[in-house]
Amino acid sequence: MPATVQPPESVTWRVHIDRSMWVGGVRSLMLQALHPLAMWGVWQNSNFQEDPFGRLQRTSDFVGVGTFGSPEEVEKAGARVRAIHRSLRILNHDTGRKERLDQPELLLWVHCAEVYSYLEVARRAGLPMTDAMADRYLDEQRQSATYVGLHAEDVPGSVAEMETYMAEMRPRLRVTEEAAATVRFLMWPSMPENLKFLALGKPGWFTFGALCYYTLPDWARHMYKALPEVPQPAVTAALRSFRLAMNSVPERWHDYAFAKQTRDMLARARQRLAAEGYDVSHGLRGLKDPRRWPTFAG
Repeated sequence: MPATVQPPESVTWRVHIDRSMWVGGVRSLMLQALHPLAMWGVWQNSNFQEDPFGRLQRTSDFVGVGTFGSPEEVEKAGARVRAIHRSLRILNHDTGRKERLDQPELLLWVHCAEVYSYLEVARRAGLPMTDAMADRYLDEQRQSATYVGLHAEDVPGSVAEMETYMAEMRPRLRVTEEAAATVRFLMWPSMPENLKFLALGKPGWFTFGALCYYTLPDWARHMYKALPEVPQPAVTAALRSFRLAMNSVPERWHDYAFAKQTRDMLARARQRLAAEGYDVSHGLRGLKDPRRWPTFAG
């Protein structure tokens, strides 16, 4: 049976179409890295050390498919991810034993660190959203958690539930050598092939990476101690400026930041939505349903 996807009128679309997602995505990787077993799973089973930006692209592809893809595309992507996770093992350096990558605790931590980062960054960056909408976003994201093998009822579905979960997880988190290296990589990454043309501007990436780092919760930054502390109001101002600048980039140019398979999926999404009666003449950010819905850009 095809997966259920969120409609364009959902809060999920409102958050995931916003360009603040780039900060939220990198921030989520930094937060996820604080769980030792989750960090070792990435370190031992991917080329993250050589291509951290590539992992961000792959994550954005999965999130993009889960948001904008067809039910068939979502089901296929979820099945692929679940199969990969089932096949992988982690060497637990604390016990010396091999463990499964797809254990629920790890999947839940990765999911929560990701979606809560998207939500917190988007709201702080200035995306208009009520508390009820924030709760609805997390409730909608329970569905995305099922794509990786979790049960929706086991996933925090409101801001209060998510904050309780994060507080419960904090005693289990720490900065391993791999986590510290991850933050360094994310502030000075290798560029994937489709973004090699940006290599000359790579020093400018550090400013972006530092912005992502400074949006972490206070307790996470205090654990890492990777950069000197700065006034948080300045971070908020920089984040809002970043969002405004990125949201002004035409969609056809912005799409080149994604891997080709993601760009192709987005093109199919536009065609599908146009066939359903939506006005896509201004792209997905300017999406309108002439029958009942205003523009989604916020």
